[in-house]
Amino acid sequence: MRAGGGIRQNHEVIWLVVLHGLAAAGAAPLVARWGRSAFLVLAAAPAAAFGWAVAQTPGVIGGGTPTQVYSWMPTFGVYLAFRLDALSLLLLYLAAGIGTLVLVFCARYFDDSEPGLGLFAGALTAFAGAMIGLVLADDLIVLFVFWELTTILSFLLIGHYAQRAEARRAAMQAVLVTTFGGLAMLGGVVLLGHAGGTYRISALLASPPHGRVVTVALVLVLVGALSKSAVFPFSEWLPGAMAAPTPVSAYLHAAAMVKAGVYLVARLAPAYGGDPTWRAVTTSLGAATMLLGGVRALREHDLKRVLAFGTVSQLGFLTAVLGSGTRDAVYAGLALLVAHALFKAPLFLSVGIIDRCAGTRDLRKLSGLRRELPWVASVCALACLSMAAVPLFLGFAAKESVFSAFVDAEHGGSTGDGVLLAVFTGGSGLTVAYTLRVWWGAFGDKAGVPDRPARPAAMLMLVPAGILAVAGLVLGVGARVLDPLLSEYANTVPGEHGEHLAAWHGFGQALGLSAVAWLVGAVVFAAREPLYRFHRRHVLPEAENVVTALVLATDRAATQITGAIQRGSLPIYVSTTFGAFAALGLFAIGYGAPWPSLASVRWWDNPFQVPLAVLIAVAALGAVFARPRLAGAMLVGVTGLGTALLFLLQGALDLSFTQLTAEIVSLVVFVLVLRRLGPVLRDGSRPGRRVLHTVIAVATGGSLAALTYLSAASRVQPAISSAYLQAAQRDHLGNVVSAIVLDYRAWDTLGESSVVAVAAAGVTSLVFLRRSAAALPRPSVLDLGAGGVVGAGSVGGGPGRVGGDTPVVASAGVAASAGAAAGGVAEARRLGPLIWLATAVRAPGQRRSLVLEVLARLTYHTVLLVSVYVLVHGEDGLGGGFVAGLLAGLALTLRYLAGGRYELAEAAPVDAGFLLGIGMFLSAGTALTGYLFGGALDDRSWSWHVPVLGEVHVSSTLFFDLGVYVLVVGLVLDILRSLGSEVDRHIAADRAAEFASRGPGDPR
Repeated sequence: MRAGGGIRQNHEVIWLVVLHGLAAAGAAPLVARWGRSAFLVLAAAPAAAFGWAVAQTPGVIGGGTPTQVYSWMPTFGVYLAFRLDALSLLLLYLAAGIGTLVLVFCARYFDDSEPGLGLFAGALTAFAGAMIGLVLADDLIVLFVFWELTTILSFLLIGHYAQRAEARRAAMQAVLVTTFGGLAMLGGVVLLGHAGGTYRISALLASPPHGRVVTVALVLVLVGALSKSAVFPFSEWLPGAMAAPTPVSAYLHAAAMVKAGVYLVARLAPAYGGDPTWRAVTTSLGAATMLLGGVRALREHDLKRVLAFGTVSQLGFLTAVLGSGTRDAVYAGLALLVAHALFKAPLFLSVGIIDRCAGTRDLRKLSGLRRELPWVASVCALACLSMAAVPLFLGFAAKESVFSAFVDAEHGGSTGDGVLLAVFTGGSGLTVAYTLRVWWGAFGDKAGVPDRPARPAAMLMLVPAGILAVAGLVLGVGARVLDPLLSEYANTVPGEHGEHLAAWHGFGQALGLSAVAWLVGAVVFAAREPLYRFHRRHVLPEAENVVTALVLATDRAATQITGAIQRGSLPIYVSTTFGAFAALGLFAIGYGAPWPSLASVRWWDNPFQVPLAVLIAVAALGAVFARPRLAGAMLVGVTGLGTALLFLLQGALDLSFTQLTAEIVSLVVFVLVLRRLGPVLRDGSRPGRRVLHTVIAVATGGSLAALTYLSAASRVQPAISSAYLQAAQRDHLGNVVSAIVLDYRAWDTLGESSVVAVAAAGVTSLVFLRRSAAALPRPSVLDLGAGGVVGAGSVGGGPGRVGGDTPVVASAGVAASAGAAAGGVAEARRLGPLIWLATAVRAPGQRRSLVLEVLARLTYHTVLLVSVYVLVHGEDGLGGGFVAGLLAGLALTLRYLAGGRYELAEAAPVDAGFLLGIGMFLSAGTALTGYLFGGALDDRSWSWHVPVLGEVHVSSTLFFDLGVYVLVVGLVLDILRSLGSEVDRHIAADRAAEFASRGPGDPR
């Protein structure tokens, strides 16, 4: 480290986060083995971070900033950047130190039989790591990632008692509020990083951007900060979170999570503390929160909720002080932040001890507890004295610094600071009042309330709370120990450097304001009963009830809107989508679009394109007005086949081939679905509706064509396609499309493959619950007796028994006769190929075409071989994994059309889901393997000389393309089984039911 503020690369920073991740991953096994004592082992992770912080303190005070930067998304300017300065070190002390003590406290707070203790231990340890990562992050995006991790983990911790409706509701409310703030903050982070040209926090603070966009960004960032720190109007989630176990309250809601928003305000204070919008939002909302939280704490009876509303009040205090933006205010605010953590955490821990030992937290049921738990009463008294800002405690030193900073600002002529000073004094008086209420409610003697018996507190519960409470006294007496660290960061904020932390600031206006606060607090506490009754009679609606009502109203509104819009009509959905697109497109065209001269339009490149275009248009219009469903499907197929011919005339043979195969598969799917629908496409529909659909379709197509032409005609830069052509020529690749799919945009292909796999697994499963048809029975020809190839129904192709789902084995008469004349199995073996060609297993009652069956079986394996050739040949010529997969799918389709679902099972005795999984495994595995070797999806090739075959060239993209091939085959097979085999099964079941319902004399 260079003296005077040097920067050095420190590889220990990220390991603090990694260590917590490893500890969190091993928490459940440790708890399973050692029970609650595993918390003592897990406490080693934050303890190590605390020790590392201690070791770094001299260098940071000297101006050093240990830094660590890893490349993450350099294209977007995002780096895994971590930096330790004075502010980060201060928060690291709190997150790691208090985290260690809370984990030790958990070792006796919980029982070994606690349900879900392993998950809780892992989540709490991971939260400590996420908080440490948050305060060390030097990149806004990285900070946001850790920010959201704290949100998710707090949801798990608050909802630990999942069997309780109160805990579930509190967890949901907390995650809704903080996630809303997080989304707003993400928008602000992106705007701020874009305006500054970097996401590095240190760079933004060194050269902060300004302007209207930055102001919007700051407001969005503040929404995230204020929601995380429970500042009005986002305050109510914090008291509701008291449904969590007490260690969660002591850590997340006193020292860690709720400090994240305050930390972010302090982090950006050097650059934006003087911004008028920033100052107005933080000071006004912070001051209001301080008063509202303090008043509300006076009417609660649950000790944890009293402390929770007190925390809300203190968080508002911190936000207003740190948001003021001056050097002395930031200095005093940091001191107050440390003091708050050191008195609020032990108070929560003390309440946890009371709850465990006395069985209740209701202050109306507690009396004389100081005699039952004297050590707990002493610890709680020390923390309360610091919270009430009594001299010799850190709370007093910090609050005196706040008063001094704003007194000096008021003397400088700032009216706003004078108003804030009055609010801080009144809020401090409320703090004294609810502090007295906490200690009196827990340990005081109450008339008419018998002494509450309590069992002794475990030492491992008492010691952590005692250490924190004593620390508030020690650092109060030796307050100057904190001065170098506080000054190191506060000096980065503009303003005079006059404030310093001290145990005693002498007699002056600040001490007078403290005395006023003590007096106001004592008076309010003494008059607590009449004030409480008045407060109960004149109270606004509970914020928690307001939030719950808003959530329920949103749910109801969403249900009503969904019911009104999502009517289940596909024509309405498609018409709405296309109509909106056409309207927007026509608006864009008519609103000042640079329409070029039509004289420059080249209407066609080949004369044959004109009749093809007319044919496509006529087929499309015919599909709109066609009544038979099959005719409509065929006309739609004509449009696709015509498009394939247009590609062919344009010279795009590869695109034409792909379009052709895809259109054939789509047409087959159409036909398969139509079997379960009526023969008429729009039976009873009004002609006006067809005209409307035609208008929407023409408008959509016309606007799309016009926009496409305008985009091409308005080009000011060379087309990117030329770069693809040049790259393909450089790499000696004959198929540019395949090169784009496999080399230049392979990540897109991987993502699209994932979408295909998910769609296949999801959509087809919605069609039928039973999707697997791979294990359908098929008798073996070699197992037939001397009677020849005899099925369950007939010989020679005659109809089998209708009804039921038993497969019928049918053969050509010549094959059966030959098999019978030859005398059984031996002759059947000799004529096996002939029998295999002429024999098909099909569903009962299915019509058969012997010619189609024989052709399907003759060409099946040949087509598969051709598809493999097309797959391998993809880089050098016509082909690729997608079109090869479609070609193999057509072979399967032909087998299905020839022999039905049993024939399909014979052709592909494998589960479609297995093929989908193998395809994704090959594609993603190729990408992952390349990534591990530093190349990701970069093309790598190998060549070998093989006897007879000669030079064999294998490319890594072949494995990726093989995954696409298998995925497409699995998709087609899944469609054939879901929409083909399952429809067959339903038709057979319907016929069986119809057959069974007939009487013996029914002539049908």
